[in-house]
Amino acid sequence: MPLFRGSVAHLRSQIENGSLVPTLSEQYRHRMGRSAPPAEIRSWERSLAVLASDLVEAGLPGVEVLVEYQLPLTSKRADVILCGRHPGSGTAQFVVVELKQWSRAHLVDHADDLCVLDGMGTRLHPVEQVRRYCTHLRDFVAALDDEGQAGIAGVAYLHNATDLDLNDLWAYPQDQQGRMYTGQRRAKFLRYLQQHLAPTSGAEAADLLLGSAIRPSKQLLTLAAEEVQRREQFVLLDEQQVAYSLVMRSVEQSYRANSKEVIIVSGGPGSGKSVIALSLMGELSRRGRTVLHATGSSAFTQTLRRVAGARAPRVKSMFKYFNQFVDAERNSLDVLICDEAHRIRETSANRYTPASLRSGRPQVAELIDAARVPVFLLDEHQVVRPGEIGTIDDIRDAAEAAGLRTQVIELDAQFRCGGSRAYEEWVLRLLGLEPGGPVPWEGDEHFSLSSTTGPSTMELRLRALLDEGYGARMAAGYCWPWSDPIPGGGLKPDVRIGDWQKPWNNKKDTSHAGAPGTPYWASDAAGFEQVGCVYTAQGFEYDYAGVIIGPDLVWRSDHWVAQPQHSHDSQVKRGDSAQFDQAVRNTYKVLLTRGMLGATVYSTDAETQALLESLISA
Repeated sequence: MPLFRGSVAHLRSQIENGSLVPTLSEQYRHRMGRSAPPAEIRSWERSLAVLASDLVEAGLPGVEVLVEYQLPLTSKRADVILCGRHPGSGTAQFVVVELKQWSRAHLVDHADDLCVLDGMGTRLHPVEQVRRYCTHLRDFVAALDDEGQAGIAGVAYLHNATDLDLNDLWAYPQDQQGRMYTGQRRAKFLRYLQQHLAPTSGAEAADLLLGSAIRPSKQLLTLAAEEVQRREQFVLLDEQQVAYSLVMRSVEQSYRANSKEVIIVSGGPGSGKSVIALSLMGELSRRGRTVLHATGSSAFTQTLRRVAGARAPRVKSMFKYFNQFVDAERNSLDVLICDEAHRIRETSANRYTPASLRSGRPQVAELIDAARVPVFLLDEHQVVRPGEIGTIDDIRDAAEAAGLRTQVIELDAQFRCGGSRAYEEWVLRLLGLEPGGPVPWEGDEHFSLSSTTGPSTMELRLRALLDEGYGARMAAGYCWPWSDPIPGGGLKPDVRIGDWQKPWNNKKDTSHAGAPGTPYWASDAAGFEQVGCVYTAQGFEYDYAGVIIGPDLVWRSDHWVAQPQHSHDSQVKRGDSAQFDQAVRNTYKVLLTRGMLGATVYSTDAETQALLESLISA
């Protein structure tokens, strides 16, 4: 929804009587839960007045204006969307307008879609920015999906600039969904508006846009089918295929019988949950069904976006986060695939959530409501933070509260850890996640397990495997401080054990001094030079895993003792002692089950290290 909706005449009236900016500021505070930044207010004061005057002079007082329209399923907002009728065809017409107060800018060398704004750093070329907004709207607003039913155009209006101020920006190609005008070209801008919008009321068109269902378009689904399904030919086995087929059956049944059910797929690490998710996305997209993928993990989502949308960047927009369905229309999707569903939180609200969306409604209920067939893929032993409630019982209870049937499919196969069921069982017994207590490792030809005397020995062992062409990572419990990247330098070696030291993985999403961004630590070869944590390792796999058990979990006589005083994970420490104990055990379970071929483990605590050495033969 926009912060303001009204005709051009109404917009101009509010500007003249001084009420527009206070209205926008009040709406911003109500929606965002914080005051509008001064730069935002200055933009409203200056740019909207210019645009309103231009629209009046163009003879378009009846066109409907949407100010600060939030793009579907994102936090991004378009400055203005003009709603009306096309002067030729009479069909609904929308013009996305990005208002820029830029006075001077130039292109970045060897990157035509980037420009440097004097005093403000690097920005996306305004033509490309508005073009992408138009594409996103076409991809997710159902009213814009059918060719000929409604048109959309995009324009960047740099009303403070002259042509010379933006001299080399003109070389960037322009088209229907991405044009640019300066203040010097105001007369051409007025003609542009008149060519796209008729001098009639735009209220009906605005109603069409604001009332439209939000779902992936046919064009986007076609791209996804090409990029996801045909790029990777997944072969599903046994329970994997059962889960896949049940989802497909449920989708068809939801149309034939107008029914709805919730499907839960539960399995341990490497059981193929994400393979099922991507297979479903590809096939459902090919069949023209509306489908989105969601997780609660930034690293996992961003890596999937990179992989699945490698050749078709628009496909990346189909990978969302759990908290992006707060105000989703009920059953607006055919299928919502909730991968890593053990990361579901109690509510979607966080410190950035607009006040208007802080309903206190359970996040799982929002996800269930969003689709005809909500699919949850989870591993209950991977809940690593208090407030994460993604268990089978939690989801089943939410489904029952909504009067819905639930199907649960257990994945019994093991594709990670060399397919070693024995190793998975050994880890669960070691950490007390299954009864019976720790047992000696009896070996498995498919998986190599060893203990090591210290982190330096572990690093040398794993580096030798790297030299042989394998992949390897070192990860640890969150028991050391985590510094920000050094400006202009590298990463601070925060993980210190005796004389050995190494940095945590890069905090930034982008690379820094050769260290990959946070989402790519597990998949980028340069990640070996940093120590990962559960948040960068969860959902990923590599050939060999090195795991450092820190002082947050130690063995004493015949039982484990969780020690929150040694943890630097502020979110986990917010829970009570029982929650911390469960979360830290699950954390090490995740870290110990990332390896495909083997793992080596070390504890900083002497008694715990003695336990490991007694269980794992040299």
